[in-house]
Amino acid sequence: MTYENLRLEVADGIATLTIDRPKALNALNQATFHELEAALGSLGATTRALIVTGGGEKAFVAGADIAEMAAYSSEQGRAFSALGQRVMGLMEAAPFPIIAAVNGFALGGGLELALACDLIYASDKAQLGLPEVGLAVIPGFGGTQRLTRAVGLQRARELIFTGARIKADKAKEIGLVLEVLPPEQLLPHCREVAAKIIAAGPLAIAQAKRVIAQGADANLQVANMIEQQAFGALFGTEDQKQGMSSFLAKAKPVFQGR
Repeated sequence: MTYENLRLEVADGIATLTIDRPKALNALNQATFHELEAALGSLGATTRALIVTGGGEKAFVAGADIAEMAAYSSEQGRAFSALGQRVMGLMEAAPFPIIAAVNGFALGGGLELALACDLIYASDKAQLGLPEVGLAVIPGFGGTQRLTRAVGLQRARELIFTGARIKADKAKEIGLVLEVLPPEQLLPHCREVAAKIIAAGPLAIAQAKRVIAQGADANLQVANMIEQQAFGALFGTEDQKQGMSSFLAKAKPVFQGR
């Protein structure tokens, strides 16, 4: 499929999705969200990890497209929020890990996009924030909820109430990003992480992602039961037999996702 606002490349089980609207600093409009939805739906069982980044040198995604939103009615605003949240939900529900390579501005919807990913790495040129209150609105694509889960209640309040932009090193300090790298090392590092992920059993990775997400909002007893059920289910897979027999034979396993 050909995309107007995205580039999607897949090689050796690792997909790279680039938001590519450089004149708009990769801002998210309705068309881009629909393309993201289609791109995520196009990734089949051979995709084992996805890297999301921004085209150009300035922005990961600088926010939602204000030019498109400015004249929205309340109902149109709610519908746009629902569209964005649906796409972010698809990212969280994907059976493979998604890595955000934040190469520049990740503001508003851009930070919300990164927060919907499983792992976030940033360039030392990156700036991150949710500045929506300066436009008299709030984050609408899940940012109020995911940021709170990522950095805690008070820090999320501070960032959202003030609309502050923070640099990448501060984002790492508060646990918002994992590592900060020079721009030329960002994508190679993300590919190294993805390569380690795809060397593991894909069914196990998918279950781990699901269990972590479902358990995060459950009490410990319920979360441990979710883990227990997933752990047991994996013993019924060919990959588990392959993995453990290869370990005992001191051989490299070949996982088939079955």
